[in-house]
Amino acid sequence: MARLLERYRKEIVPAYMKLYNYTNIHQVPKLQKIVVNVGVGLKAQDNKVLESIQDGLGKITGQKPAIRLAKKAISGFKLKKNSPCGIVVTLRRTMMYEFLDRLISISIPRIRDFQGLSDKSFDAAGNYSFGITEQAIFPEIDMDKVLATHGMDIIIVTNAGSAKKAYDLLKLFGFPFKKPSK
Repeated sequence: MARLLERYRKEIVPAYMKLYNYTNIHQVPKLQKIVVNVGVGLKAQDNKVLESIQDGLGKITGQKPAIRLAKKAISGFKLKKNSPCGIVVTLRRTMMYEFLDRLISISIPRIRDFQGLSDKSFDAAGNYSFGITEQAIFPEIDMDKVLATHGMDIIIVTNAGSAKKAYDLLKLFGFPFKKPSK
């Protein structure tokens, strides 16, 4: 069992129940999935770079990423129909908790001049989105073998139903949010 999943069941659920005065553990929101997305842009024209990005994202997440193709041509972005435009991985269950554990405890602390994650990136349903500018923060990546640096978007999907409840859940997981300004 993933370390963070065990912590969720033993520590986070009771703390959350106490916080909201819930009587049933099924009232506590859960993480449903984590989606990691990389937009490749003009890098997609070179197959070696595309494969390098796909391999790197696979090492980071522990799951093989899928290449997404453009649905229609957009001349302003020099994008042709059915050409690669992004790489995505959807993590669920154990893989999701293992990735989140590595992200919170190892990768995010390695960001230079890190001030905390924004607490304004929640949507009304309680999903949290944030971006990482460079894949170098992940220890799985050997920067000597990287052909092109890239960032990624990470979306954490919950069934919390509101931004406040999702914020409290992620805070209990140990997300390093910015301190509120006075």
